[in-house]
Formats: sequence, structure tokens, C-alpha cells
Amino acid sequence: MNSLTNRKKVLASKQMNFWERIYLPAIINGLSITMKHFFKKRTTVYYPEEKRSFSENFRGLHSLKRDENGAERCTACGLCALSCPAEAITMTAAERKPGEELLYREEKYASVYEINMLRCIFCGFCEEACPKAAIFLDGDIAKAGYIRDEFIFGKDKLTEPVIK
Repeated sequence: MNSLTNRKKVLASKQMNFWERIYLPAIINGLSITMKHFFKKRTTVYYPEEKRSFSENFRGLHSLKRDENGAERCTACGLCALSCPAEAITMTAAERKPGEELLYREEKYASVYEINMLRCIFCGFCEEACPKAAIFLDGDIAKAGYIRDEFIFGKDKLTEPVIK
């Protein structure tokens, strides 16, 4: 502690020379840095017109996948919700009606499936925990918004469209 106070005293008692007092070298140094950046290539990406390239391990928005018959793969097992450290996934399971069981492989489905994107940390644990490969983080980047309810994604926003 004593050496630190001695160093502060030495720095406080140091006299500035002529060039340091007129600040001219510091101003010229600052202007040279500004001019270097003025002639560099711009790094701005004009988003709607230009798409930015992402790395291979980029995790985008969630999407619920369908099988080859067009049915939802999610069987409402709840493993994705259990593995989520941020507790961003909520779901409600329901059983299919007696006539629908022949059309679908599984007897249970998620009647309500919601992800709170404000809580999600995009860790990918839900993707790893899913035994049916129903959820993937392969979507686009998250959109900006001003209303909190816009960031709670339900099945209408998460499920991929039916391919005919």
C-alpha cells in the first residue's frame, strides 16, 4: 500500500513539458486515428436488403418439425421443458380422439406449446433432449419488438407449414 501511494505522489508531482501543455500532439494523434477509420471498408450490413452470414454453429429461432406425413412430431413428453435451464418452455399435453389415433402414430400431442423468447437463452438443451427430433433451433434471427406478448411464441409461430 505504501509503494502505491508513493507512485501516486510521483505522478502528481511530474511537470508537463511544452508539447504536453499545448495538447497539439494529442489532437494530431486523435485526428490520425479518425482519418484511418474514415478510409477503412465499412462494416455496416443493411439488414433487410442484405443478409448477414452466420457461423455454422449459429442457433436461430425455434421451430417445431413435422414428420413425412405432415403430422407434428412433438408427443408432449415434456423433456424439452425439463431440460430448459431458463424455464422458458411451457406445454400442455392432450390425448387424441379415438378416430384420430389411426391417422397419427402417437396418442398424445401438445395442445399448447409456448416458448417465452425473452427468457430463452438459446442454449440448445431442448433440441438435445427431444427424443423425437421435434424441436430445432434453425430459424432466422429474433425480431425486435416493443410488446412483451409478441415474444411468447405459440404453436402458430413455431410449427413449420405443411408441405403438400
